Amino acid sequence: MKEYKVILFDGVCNLCNSSVNYIIDHDKHDKFRFASLQSEAGQKLLKKFGLDPDDLFSIILIDGNKYYSESSAIIHISKEFGGVWKTLSIFKIVPPPLRNFFYRIIAKNRYKWFGKKDSCRVPTHELKEKFLG
Repeated sequence: MKEYKVILFDGVCNLCNSSVNYIIDHDKHDKFRFASLQSEAGQKLLKKFGLDPDDLFSIILIDGNKYYSESSAIIHISKEFGGVWKTLSIFKIVPPPLRNFFYRIIAKNRYKWFGKKDSCRVPTHELKEKFLG
């Protein structure tokens, strides 16, 4: 059975949903599955890894028995894509507290800058297999 990397994201955030759409469109090797942080599947995974299920602030990448959050999750996700996206991995040399400082500025303002949906994304029939739960 194939093991997937799971991305937990804020299901009502327009920036997050756009990012998920981009990843789905460019996931040529079918490496990722998705769940909103607000979903039952997302909540179970947060609890499994000892993460606060009420913290809807961070993107989380689960890769096997490890998880990455905030800027580290973005760097690990971007490594799976070629071109300019792969170059984001150079930011691994920047200490996480500094990277996450900038991540948190965007995260705190994401609704104001990019908007918010009234409810979590509902995947189309064709994309249901990409979403947990």
